[in-house]
Amino acid sequence: MGKRIVIIQGHPDPDQKRFCHALGWNYEEGAIEGGHEVRTIDVARLDFPLLRTQRDFESGKPPAVIREAQEDIRWANHIVIIYPLWLGTLPALLKGFFEQTFRHGFALQPTKTGGGMKRLLKGRSARIIVTMGMPSTVYRVYFRAHGLKSLESSVLGMVGIRPIHATLFGLIANRSDKYRARCLEEVRQLGIKAK
Repeated sequence: MGKRIVIIQGHPDPDQKRFCHALGWNYEEGAIEGGHEVRTIDVARLDFPLLRTQRDFESGKPPAVIREAQEDIRWANHIVIIYPLWLGTLPALLKGFFEQTFRHGFALQPTKTGGGMKRLLKGRSARIIVTMGMPSTVYRVYFRAHGLKSLESSVLGMVGIRPIHATLFGLIANRSDKYRARCLEEVRQLGIKAK
């Protein structure tokens, strides 16, 4: 039986010529070929405000587009997040999306005793796919992949999503069409396996 996959397309530019969009389409194509069900959330096309207070995060009512995204995430048992690296981390729009989406009552629930949190998205795995202008080894070794690690632990891991795997494509703007085709095929194969 196939997996239920939601692809979160996190490039803040809705221009379909962006390489992140091609990666998303190839993952989806592979997943369908592999017998999996797929839904996509294109963050750049969603109209939502940024959260500005703790009260909104803990008890505010999310806008309709965020509630729809929450339903897609709740439905899925595998989450794929695709984004370009901006200033060492995910773009602000994608971060704002996670702040809106992973609210109390959906992703976290305070426990009645001890001040802890119940992780409400357990049982889901994730694949993060990141494009960047620098070599991926430089990002991993010199910069210690700080933005990626924050997403893995402080966002996804905090709400119970694991295991989490990452695929990084470096120097993407300066690469040949042949290299890009290899990246697209690698992602298509990940889709087939739902990894």
